[in-house]
Amino acid sequence: MSVLTEFQRPELLQIIALTLRVTGAALLVATLTGVPIGALLGLVRFRGQRVVTLALYTGMGLPPVVVGLFVYIALSRSGPFGALGWLFTPAAMIVAQTVIAFPLVAGLTMSAVAGVDRAVRVQVTALGASRSQTAWTVVREARVGVTAAIVAAFGGIISEVGAVMLVGGNIDGQTRVLTTAIVLYTRQGDFAMAMALGITLIAVAFAANILLLRLQGRFRDS
Repeated sequence: MSVLTEFQRPELLQIIALTLRVTGAALLVATLTGVPIGALLGLVRFRGQRVVTLALYTGMGLPPVVVGLFVYIALSRSGPFGALGWLFTPAAMIVAQTVIAFPLVAGLTMSAVAGVDRAVRVQVTALGASRSQTAWTVVREARVGVTAAIVAAFGGIISEVGAVMLVGGNIDGQTRVLTTAIVLYTRQGDFAMAMALGITLIAVAFAANILLLRLQGRFRDS
């Protein structure tokens, strides 16, 4: 059976749709929380900031399987959030991917904002801008770096397999995404389907990154 024939299998569209749904939701939550927190950390100075920074940088390198383990324990029947009944559902996969994406978005946003030339802040303040207006100007100056943070987070979660495998269970038609399906079909010796899924994953990631980079280009030109 050729790889091209595998693209016609009906379950492929379902797997792609769930992959985009889980990754898109996790990226949205991580962006909505990570960008403001990262910007705030890049703008202000406070006691214990180095500890927070160290925690964020450590979070950026957390192995996905470790994140999956902690989310699994938290959502298991005896865990603190077991009553939600999210284990082995897309909701649990979104939670795990959000935990992976958040430190990337917040940490890289913090670095981008902190890297803005201090002269910009001084100049805007000298022109009579309020603290909020000054902060907004600094964040706008860092917009390219902020977009790069979102791109990095997207790449990190759409390609990870350990966390979603643990908390999702790779259930056919319910929690099977591209990465977990590739693992399954490879183990079964169905290399044609695994290759088709791999090519699809690369194509989806490529298309999404084109979209994000075009957005970054608009920000740069604005």
